[in-house]
Amino acid sequence: MKIQFWGVRGSIPSPVSPSEIRDKISAIIEQILPQDIASPGAREKFLSALPPWLYGTVGGNTPCVSVSAEGLDGPVIFDCGSGLRDLGICYNSKKPSPKKYHIVFSHFHWDHLQGLPFFDPAYNSSISIDFYSPKQGLKEFLSCQMQSPYFPVTLESMACKKNYILIDSPFSIGQVSVDFKKMNHPGDSYSYKLTHNGKKVIYATDTELTENDLIKNNENVNFFQNADIIILDAQYTMAEAQEKNNWGHNAFNKTVDFAAAFGIKRLILFHHDPAYSDQKIYSILQSAQLYKQEMKIKDLEIGLAYEGLEITI
Repeated sequence: MKIQFWGVRGSIPSPVSPSEIRDKISAIIEQILPQDIASPGAREKFLSALPPWLYGTVGGNTPCVSVSAEGLDGPVIFDCGSGLRDLGICYNSKKPSPKKYHIVFSHFHWDHLQGLPFFDPAYNSSISIDFYSPKQGLKEFLSCQMQSPYFPVTLESMACKKNYILIDSPFSIGQVSVDFKKMNHPGDSYSYKLTHNGKKVIYATDTELTENDLIKNNENVNFFQNADIIILDAQYTMAEAQEKNNWGHNAFNKTVDFAAAFGIKRLILFHHDPAYSDQKIYSILQSAQLYKQEMKIKDLEIGLAYEGLEITI
């Protein structure tokens, strides 16, 4: 399976601000020595040695993650955040582009819908899109943001063939098995588990983990145990999580404890706060790694979701 990240922020799109760009440039200039710009090779070496929060960006789009695998007739897409626009542009530029897309919704808060009106493949009559959700009213939820006065183009005007699938039990998309689980979030949110050729990927955005999630009952063990990757909401610092109890999101330390408890091999911190700078988000990654060391947790790799990240398992 190949996992691609198109949108990683929560709540609202959050592009890098002009002041943050200036701060990055200033910080880079302060580190330059004459020998660092003496030749093209020296410049490349200098740039490659910069910390990731300076050399690049986490990205500002809201949630959208795609998974491709052998035996699929098109990508499985988790959520329609603003990152979906970039996904559509990328696939439209490829020849041949997929004729089928499978879009699975965690929930219907606006930051997980807002990219759909700008998804270019949906306006192509040769394309088919299957939409999946465990919640009744899927078509109505998607239609309401695409009507006057919110948007000038209706869902019905999208030329693609649209199928709305209410899921109530585990199912398959091609050779990929899909299971889902209700999580703790205002208005509910669903995590999804994809299994293919013995590999297990879990997408679990917009959830606030509780003590019940750590209980080793059959439901939790069957769903989470020994996953190869979990893409998990880690929006807050520990201090902010205390201030925003019951908002439906996690501090990084809870995600580390959870991944360790279920023997998950790789944790990807996801759904970053739109108010956090790239530097702060990377400091959360560093804090999560230090927390893992302090708690003497082994066999867990921790990474950060950023736009353009690709993972193959």
